[in-house]
Amino acid sequence: MKMLYLSGLLATALAAAPAWAAFPDKPVRVTVAFAPGSSTDLIARMLAEPMGTALGQPMVVENKPGAGGNIATQQVKAATPDGHTLLFHSVAVSVNPSLFRNAGYDLMKDFEPVAMAGVTPNLLFVNPSLKATNLAELIALARTAPLSYASSGNGTTTHLGAELLFRSLAGVDITHVPHQPAAASVAVIGGAVPVGSTSMPPVVPHAKSGKVRPIAVMSLQRSPVLPDVPTVAESGYPGFEASTWFAVFAPAATPQAVLQRLNDEFNRALQSQDITEKFAKQSLAIQPLDRAALRTYIAAEVAKWGKVVRDAGIKVD
Repeated sequence: MKMLYLSGLLATALAAAPAWAAFPDKPVRVTVAFAPGSSTDLIARMLAEPMGTALGQPMVVENKPGAGGNIATQQVKAATPDGHTLLFHSVAVSVNPSLFRNAGYDLMKDFEPVAMAGVTPNLLFVNPSLKATNLAELIALARTAPLSYASSGNGTTTHLGAELLFRSLAGVDITHVPHQPAAASVAVIGGAVPVGSTSMPPVVPHAKSGKVRPIAVMSLQRSPVLPDVPTVAESGYPGFEASTWFAVFAPAATPQAVLQRLNDEFNRALQSQDITEKFAKQSLAIQPLDRAALRTYIAAEVAKWGKVVRDAGIKVD
């Protein structure tokens, strides 16, 4: 009788336990906002295996590209907020609400930031034939002759960061020529465009081989991948930063305990030797943040890039 009584208590306790107590009890689906082979996709897949092991359930990566990442974002926004559906996005998620008349989401209201998955600086570089070896010389040249720059897309931080630097801070007018990420460095190498602004991974091999001349990195600290290249901040514009970051989000109303578990496990995976080595090869820095710090960081990014879009007069879709 006593055994039956205890079993009944246990069954009652289990029935009363919140649904998230058993999280995860099925595979966790990670929706990537960009196509297979993109930097966002590659990072998500690097983290999927160790995260699946840590959580005890597979982490399944699905790609939903389109509309600058808005398709994936809208889909995850509508998902059940139980931690089993996550969004893997780039800094573009903080820019899109300012670029699109109806992006379909409010990042800070419709989502909970889960983890910062990596950061790579943007890099300013030139064709070696251009008579500029540092940022001051490039700005001076832009004041006396028409110049153009290639970036990895319209409305990306490689575009907006250059706009912020050239137009808002330096007060020079350099014509923007948007390209696909890999094509931007190719355009500068071939001389079609004299200046380039992209994230580091696609251009570092060309910088090391001498096909392009790096001018400045757009992070607050120098990159260990190109340690001799100064930052924009060191080059006369203190506090300047324009990096490409990657982060994980969950739908709003996801239980706090689930969010905390995910943050803990992502940060643990990011600091493993295997991931550290893989990220270093991709010119990615690991920047594990707790959820409060991550929310503050992303809110500041939304505000910063919104102002840049407005000041640059960039037309929204």
